Amino acid sequence: IRALLLCSCLGLLLRAGGGQPFLRLRPSPSDNLPVKDIVEHPDPEYDPKEQDLDERTLRKKLGSHFDPGFMAVAVPGPANASGTEVEAAVAAAAGRGRAALPAELRRLELGPPRGPRLRVGKKARRKVLQWLWAYTYCPVLYTWKDLGIRFWPRYIKEGNCFAEKSCSLPEGMFCKPVKSVTKTFLRWHCQGWSSQKYCTWIPVQYPLISECKCSC
Repeated sequence: IRALLLCSCLGLLLRAGGGQPFLRLRPSPSDNLPVKDIVEHPDPEYDPKEQDLDERTLRKKLGSHFDPGFMAVAVPGPANASGTEVEAAVAAAAGRGRAALPAELRRLELGPPRGPRLRVGKKARRKVLQWLWAYTYCPVLYTWKDLGIRFWPRYIKEGNCFAEKSCSLPEGMFCKPVKSVTKTFLRWHCQGWSSQKYCTWIPVQYPLISECKCSC
């Protein structure tokens, strides 16, 4: 009898948790951004149906959290992750003049650490500092990501740090995330199993890289 009860309890537990064994409800907190792809249960029974995807209803449910700069309901156009656009972003940053230079660069003394200060004209100094800034500059590169039908809005503009080459002299440091922001999305979540399951949209927060910096 005891063995029979144990098997019955295990069966109930397996049934209760069997609805979405692959589901990771929210993006896991992590220092490693951008967020890795979420592994979903492949059964379409756990997808929202057409009546659950009414845009007017979902916009009302999401309310002021809807950010058209980072969210899209339909397939969006390309963001800015191409190689030429990366070069253009760096060049534009370097050309914004002295006022845009970071404070640590503006205070930089040219010359060896323990040697005499290198005397150069203001124009030459500005060009050297702008070149250093362009070399070490770490822009946030954005691409649109499809989160799948179980998120609304389905598309998110996700930031990445440009890491194809070192950003330091000498080489060894790379562009890495230093700041992030969170955006609130709706997540389709089902509880229970088979015909007894209950599904609804719930709000979840999704972290996005907002700033990159040259670091170890």
